[in-house]
Amino acid sequence: CFLQVQLLENTESKNQSYITEFILLGFGDHQELQIPLFTLFLLIYIVTMAGNILIIRDVLLVTYQHLHTPMYFFLGNLSCLEICCSSNILPRMLFSFLTGRETISVNACFVQEYVFGSLGSVECYLLSVMSFDRYLAICKPLHYVTMMNGKLCLQLVAISWFCGVLASTLTVILISTLEFCDGNKIDHYFCDTSPIIELSCTDTHILKLFLYVASFIVTFPPFILTLTSYIFIIVAIMKIPSTTGKQKAFSTCSSHLLVVTIFYSTLISIYVIPNTVRLNDLHKFFSVFYTILTPMLNPIIYSLRNKEVKDALRRLSSFLFVHIQKTSLI
Repeated sequence: CFLQVQLLENTESKNQSYITEFILLGFGDHQELQIPLFTLFLLIYIVTMAGNILIIRDVLLVTYQHLHTPMYFFLGNLSCLEICCSSNILPRMLFSFLTGRETISVNACFVQEYVFGSLGSVECYLLSVMSFDRYLAICKPLHYVTMMNGKLCLQLVAISWFCGVLASTLTVILISTLEFCDGNKIDHYFCDTSPIIELSCTDTHILKLFLYVASFIVTFPPFILTLTSYIFIIVAIMKIPSTTGKQKAFSTCSSHLLVVTIFYSTLISIYVIPNTVRLNDLHKFFSVFYTILTPMLNPIIYSLRNKEVKDALRRLSSFLFVHIQKTSLI
């Protein structure tokens, strides 16, 4: 009888501690900032979608004209990735700002974390592939067309997506085995891996060790490949005798170099800053730059020399500016 009572108490305790949803605290409980933040992030989302769709349109146009341009192919994949990354985080944020609802189901939270982890991992590999493409274009120009053929481009992109998705899949499978007892508040604006793990009441030492190893595999080899490629590129450019030749060679990789610099500088900042309560606001700031602003900046950076895209972005900016003025007057 005593054993039956004890078993019943344990069962009730487990039922009471079973968490079905998390609370995303976002940027704090500041009601006066909800509408301004909603407007700001809505504009960022619109610009991000418009810029990346314009890039994809240009990629499809080049493909339709049967022009062999690997960089456009890689850029199209990057734009698709950025669209998915923004759509994974921003609509949920906008919904929270508009309705004040901060809860998210456990399953939805895991899905968001899985998509975010997959896309971030894929972007590391994809940027390294684009760096390798620029290395071949500048350092091996005579062999570039034969080496960087359509088959190799498809293989490199497929490997990038496969490796990124695989790493995130293993991580989410391990996270899904965690138990959450009491706390369900995530002090973040989306379901990131570290805040979820910190809520767990089970032993997470093995999981954290796996995450360190997986993060190292996902980020360090692509970073070394990217760094090595640009070292060779800079050396090759410095050997060009004419100033005009140096400028022309550098212009072919300057956009990608800027994107890589922004990506890795913000990514490193996120992992270097300790995930403590005192530094949590700073952690959120760099996370916003990495997850929200970077997808918006990438198409703008890559489109600096594309007259049609620049004109389209200028028209979009003018439209948004007029719309904001009309809204403020109302």
